[in-house]
Amino acid sequence: MQLAETSHDDLFESLATDLQTQGYAITHDALPLLMSSGLLNRVVRLQHGDFTAAGTGRQQQHQLNQFVRRDKIRWLSNDDPAEAAWLDYMAELQRYMNRRLYLGLFSYEGHFAHYQPGDFYKKHMDAFKGQANRVLTTVLYLNPNWEVQDGGELVIYQAENHEQELLRVSPRFGTLVTFLSEDYPHEVLPAKRDRYSIAGWFRLNSSTPLRADPPR
Repeated sequence: MQLAETSHDDLFESLATDLQTQGYAITHDALPLLMSSGLLNRVVRLQHGDFTAAGTGRQQQHQLNQFVRRDKIRWLSNDDPAEAAWLDYMAELQRYMNRRLYLGLFSYEGHFAHYQPGDFYKKHMDAFKGQANRVLTTVLYLNPNWEVQDGGELVIYQAENHEQELLRVSPRFGTLVTFLSEDYPHEVLPAKRDRYSIAGWFRLNSSTPLRADPPR
């Protein structure tokens, strides 16, 4: 693993260009090694009980469905230094994307995701046209020495044809995937070993005078 040589602005500009031209970006060695290693150390130190079974839907529509997904999650907070460093990094990215692409990103939410061997997440969308508050999806992978035979790829489908596979991304350490949440269906294939990541979303502000937009 090598420390990325580009500055934050260089990386953010590359992400912005790819998002503007194709709607997604795949960046290897995306973070300073100290930050990505800190996140890896943090997630592997967490106890099994720190994670909860992931569900689908939001608020009143939230439900568990092991036919759709079997991963476990833990939401990030500023209480831990490694998590806070990632959240600060995402805040920098938010400011840059708003200046560069005028996306109107309002907030970021993210969680650790742990897929045990055999766990999966079937094809789904992170947001739906016309209903969105999630605009931009990020996934950071925290899996050193990941091999092709370990499986666990992220499969992204085409925006125009949701049945046509666009690309597969192996969840190797330090790889950052970014894509427009409304445009790309995706799924996580079963892995043969424990698989860790941070999934996150930049959101619009959908508050009204009668209802504050919750962070999740």
